[in-house]
Amino acid sequence: MNFKINESPTKLRGGYYTNPDIAAFLLKWVLNIHPKSILEPSCGDGVFLYGLSRLNTNGLKSIKAFEIEPVEARKARQAANEFKKVEVEIESRDFLGWSLAKLLNPPQFDAVIGNPPFIRYQYLDSNLQNISEQIFKVFHLPFTKHTNAWVPFVISSLALLRPGGRLAMVVPSELLHILHAESLRVYLTKVCSRVLIFDPQEIWFEGTLQGAVLLLVEKKNEPDEHFRGVSIIATRSKDFLAENPEGYFERAKYTNGETVKGKWMLALLSSAEREVLKKAKENSGVYYFDNIAEVAVGIVTGANKFFLVPDEIVKQYSLKKWAYPMFGKSEHVPGVVFDYDSIERNKKLGLPTNFIWFSDEKLSELPEPVRNYIYLGEKLDIHKRYKCRIREPWYSVPSVYATSLGMLKRSHDFPRLVFNKAQAYTTDTTYRVRHKKFNEATLVGSFINSLTALSAEIEGRHYGGGVLELVPSEIRKLLVPIRRYDQKELYKLNSLIQSGISAEELFSQQNEKILMPLGFDKKETTTLLEAWSRLRFRRQRQGIDETDEDEMTNQA
Repeated sequence: MNFKINESPTKLRGGYYTNPDIAAFLLKWVLNIHPKSILEPSCGDGVFLYGLSRLNTNGLKSIKAFEIEPVEARKARQAANEFKKVEVEIESRDFLGWSLAKLLNPPQFDAVIGNPPFIRYQYLDSNLQNISEQIFKVFHLPFTKHTNAWVPFVISSLALLRPGGRLAMVVPSELLHILHAESLRVYLTKVCSRVLIFDPQEIWFEGTLQGAVLLLVEKKNEPDEHFRGVSIIATRSKDFLAENPEGYFERAKYTNGETVKGKWMLALLSSAEREVLKKAKENSGVYYFDNIAEVAVGIVTGANKFFLVPDEIVKQYSLKKWAYPMFGKSEHVPGVVFDYDSIERNKKLGLPTNFIWFSDEKLSELPEPVRNYIYLGEKLDIHKRYKCRIREPWYSVPSVYATSLGMLKRSHDFPRLVFNKAQAYTTDTTYRVRHKKFNEATLVGSFINSLTALSAEIEGRHYGGGVLELVPSEIRKLLVPIRRYDQKELYKLNSLIQSGISAEELFSQQNEKILMPLGFDKKETTTLLEAWSRLRFRRQRQGIDETDEDEMTNQA
């Protein structure tokens, strides 16, 4: 978890500004409807205002902008001086507070432009936190304290937009998949006629790992107007900015229904890829994870660096009696089997492979070296951490048990189930998994294929750096095609993975063993593999080739 004190001033105020070329592209699109009034809810240093002043704004009468940072507001006012016949008002206050009082009034703007601040809810002051929550309540949208400031910014902006108006913004790419943006996705499908998203491969903002997309939406003229859907155009460079945005908007093929119910990751797939995925869901040999296994969080220590230690610490403080084998990171288990050989390997590498567990021993009953280790923890204020201070004694970790299966919470290329043959304990970076149907070897071996990996990309979420994360509710939705494995065959798969084989080659081999016997032909398995590969590259911000870009631009 990141804490406010560790973040930069730029990040705390969401101050990542838009490239002028990107601003111009978005501005050209909203100006095509000849708006009389424009809203910019967070104008920063005025890059959109400068851009507007250099375009044909015939018919534009007024611009209302907001910027909470006084220094930036002064820069924006300098940009506003470029306008001769347009009334520009820039308020040095927060937009959300202003908008809350206006949301139930008739909409007053023909267009909305800008780049809303990317600020975590916990970094907002208490007043803005309360205002954000109230905005969700006005529209009866589910609220979560995991939200980010840009979400209520877009919701309020849409509400203030007149029927037929246009909104063009730079927003985080997590719009497509993160749970806290679910309310916004629902609201977009409710009030908009069309949603077009440009999804760039590059990271556009220096000093951040945050991916961003261009969001272009047109509001419905009537409340009962049909929602035409969402279209996502993958871009590899900024060359598309030289084209007419209106052409993209009109030519795009929009999809709705199940494709944009919940997360919008399915909209990243072509119609052919979605068809194969639909076929997989109907296959009797393919199961939802929830039907074959149950998943629970790992052990919550409250201070992993204190409770997970290498052998040298065990020896130094005589902790052997209280030391138990554990794994919690990918470096602990490079394959899909964690056995006693794995423990010895990790010990030789000097990894923290010991979980220190005091059940209910009193401090006075522990040997002096052990007490010294606990005293060390108190000197480091470990006992004051939330999870530690709410239990008695603070050094006794609760809910300690092991399961025969585990799954790392985060992965780089694709998620793996792990056969926990050593019955080692796992931290909260690894889920504890129990099988309901099929044995451990079958579940672990069957989990390695492009269908399951693709469903993980669709159901999961990712953050800066391109790491894929899955929470239990998302894991339960994963698609797992089943093929019987025994432990001998599973160990062969384990060795293959540890050999460094590429994920693409591994999946090709696994698809032949798992998917094709279930009725998937070679073309279909290749389709699943290529779809997974493209989404993985997108998450990791790696290159895509011309054929990928053309396919996604013309997707159905």
